[in-house]
Amino acid sequence: MPDDETRTLSPATPANTPTKPTAPQTAEAAQGPAPWLLRLVVVGLVLTALNLRPAITSLGALLEEVRDGLHMSGSVAGVLTSVPPLCFAVFGIMAPRLARRFGPGAVVCAGMIAITAGLVIRPLVGGTAGFLAASALALMGIAVSNVLMPVIVKRWFPDRVGSMTGLYSMALALGTSLAAAVTVPMTSALGGSWRLGLGVWAALAAVAILPWIPVVRDRGGAPGQPVAQHAGTGTPALKITRSRTAWALACFFGLQATAAYITMGWMPQIFRDAGVSAGTAGVLLAVTMAMGVPLAFVIPRVAARMKNQGPIVVFLGSCGLIGYAGLYLAPAGGAWAWALLLGISNCSFPLALTMIGMRSRTGAGVVRLSAFAQSVGYLISIPGPLLIGVLYQHSGGWELPIALMAGLMVPQMAVGILAGRDRTIENEC
Repeated sequence: MPDDETRTLSPATPANTPTKPTAPQTAEAAQGPAPWLLRLVVVGLVLTALNLRPAITSLGALLEEVRDGLHMSGSVAGVLTSVPPLCFAVFGIMAPRLARRFGPGAVVCAGMIAITAGLVIRPLVGGTAGFLAASALALMGIAVSNVLMPVIVKRWFPDRVGSMTGLYSMALALGTSLAAAVTVPMTSALGGSWRLGLGVWAALAAVAILPWIPVVRDRGGAPGQPVAQHAGTGTPALKITRSRTAWALACFFGLQATAAYITMGWMPQIFRDAGVSAGTAGVLLAVTMAMGVPLAFVIPRVAARMKNQGPIVVFLGSCGLIGYAGLYLAPAGGAWAWALLLGISNCSFPLALTMIGMRSRTGAGVVRLSAFAQSVGYLISIPGPLLIGVLYQHSGGWELPIALMAGLMVPQMAVGILAGRDRTIENEC
């Protein structure tokens, strides 16, 4: 959709604004953000995206060792793999209110601090409850950052939504695959302790705090446009629950998140149970995640130039169905092919983020739609990983869990087609 790549947002000034902007403010707005600040925001976006999945995929690679070390049953491990979407749903809904009060940059900076703290604390605790609590702290930081990434892109780069979404989606996929690939060998190099293997990722999160510090001080974000205008204060509240497009996008987001977190949490175990070594299973997960590196950059750019994103939804869903069929019939024999196909299918995530930016005409609308679609979507995704763990434990194999994964791909494609239609939530609310 070409105009989504070229359009510049101009949030309306609230009717009850008592005074007009001063001449210096107007000049500052005309000049736009300083180039160095824009570059710093780009660095912050990339570093943040790199840290939005290692807390999850590093755990997936070492799940068997963590289960043994903390004496977890399969059902409890299923609960552990359901914690990410639960935290994303609960804490993600808080992101718009926090952004209105403190600014998106400040909230993302705090999110990076929470991720760092959670990853430091998690390996130090001795029981399952403490492990879950520390994981929740890291996931809280991931949740608010997840919601605010599309907001920051729309706010700082309104004329480059597709390309900037592709950039941070690519970085997110890179961080995901990197954690999956190197966690097991790195753990071995560190003496075989899964605690060290998980805790080392705190260093990457700590680095991501730094570029947001100057943005925290610049509370207004883009010069001349206050936080309140971008976050929705002073603009008419959208009745977003009345929008069919918002609900379709939330369901699409939830079903693709279900598939993604089942993959990240359980796919290495599927391969290991099929006779694949732990190291190779981690690399296979890395291959799945690595497919998102190039495709996460390409798909948003292509999607932003299309009026209807339904064909992309169908293509990605079809790859997922073939990949699950392969896991069911020959998990070890065609492991590399199934990993590649499921990696392509998982690129529904950057597609969903792109559609969030395209299904609203204003920055305020993107804030509300991002929070709604991601929070409702992650709520929808909570039962999936847990149910997979229960089915795995009680059936004694992977046939039923894989059949469920494939079955969920069909409604994902259906709601994705609805969410991809050429319309905005402002026309429906």
